[in-house]
Amino acid sequence: MLQDYANGPKGEELAGIDPEEEELYEHYRIVADRGQNLMRIDRFLVDRIQNATRTRIQNAIDTESVKVNNRGVKASYKIKPLDVVTVSLPHPPRETTLLPENIPLNIIFEDDDLLVLNKPAGMVVHPAYSNWTGTVVNALVYHFQNLPTSRNGEARPGLVHRIDKDTSGLMVIAKSEYAMTHLARQFFEHTIERTYYALVWGEPKEPEGIITGHVGRSLRDRKVQAVFPDGSQGKHAVTHYQVLKPLHYVSLVRCNLETGRTHQIRVHMQYLGHPLFGDATYGGDRILRGNPNGSYKAFVQNCFALLPRQALHAKSLGFTHPRTREWLQFDSDLPDDMNTVLEKWEKYSEHIRS
Repeated sequence: MLQDYANGPKGEELAGIDPEEEELYEHYRIVADRGQNLMRIDRFLVDRIQNATRTRIQNAIDTESVKVNNRGVKASYKIKPLDVVTVSLPHPPRETTLLPENIPLNIIFEDDDLLVLNKPAGMVVHPAYSNWTGTVVNALVYHFQNLPTSRNGEARPGLVHRIDKDTSGLMVIAKSEYAMTHLARQFFEHTIERTYYALVWGEPKEPEGIITGHVGRSLRDRKVQAVFPDGSQGKHAVTHYQVLKPLHYVSLVRCNLETGRTHQIRVHMQYLGHPLFGDATYGGDRILRGNPNGSYKAFVQNCFALLPRQALHAKSLGFTHPRTREWLQFDSDLPDDMNTVLEKWEKYSEHIRS
């Protein structure tokens, strides 16, 4: 578990300091997982702090800016399960100031309590390290006043859920505290209907099924998620899928989320053996089916160029209106980039099967 206070320091800020001369401010507090393998603390922190080099981490350790269970340690210290690691620096954590930006939003429904928008691929939902501007939140604070906040008052006005930067599709935004509370409860109780369309590599053996497996941070690479089928790590996750169009080398799949874990569809489909087409994080950005040579290679590379992201779209969204208790259901078309590549694969599949 990593707590990043207002997104913490950049990696280059983790240099040696003298804790005896300056007041220190805690920037990171990391609690090692119960199943944490023994690992050197410098490597442990490099895996968890963006853009932090091992040298700068070691310098911070040498000056006792890094502590484990409130005690200074050496760089050779081996992290154990449930160790509490803190990183302190001589300046306060960055305060996140939300900059209102006149960014157009594709709003498909709005009333006094909420709005539903169709987020384009490539747009980050909320400000974070390396993405302080140009986000959905920057647009929201420009277009709307007094939006409620979530996450214990963190500056994420209106947000009750999010979708990945390079995933397109529908999101619901709360415009009142009442709506925020009610919608958050629906997400917690898994009564929200969320349907995604994904283009995946290969054709699943079963035309429909349920993928069940805890999802949590990978023990090998903390920047990505992994499936833990034995439940030893992560959180319970369930994805229902149905193959809509088997296209020999790829398939269009409908996925319904029963739970909503980080990267759930992406990592569950990888676990099933069918990574999302174009998903660089989970291995889908290379040719995984077919002979990677000649005209077929050129065809796939052209598809990658037309769709330079994971082929995932939040197509429909359904929930109970917080105030009227009416069931609301929304649907959206596939975006142009995903639709274009899907049409190309449909034609290619017809060609090789004729």
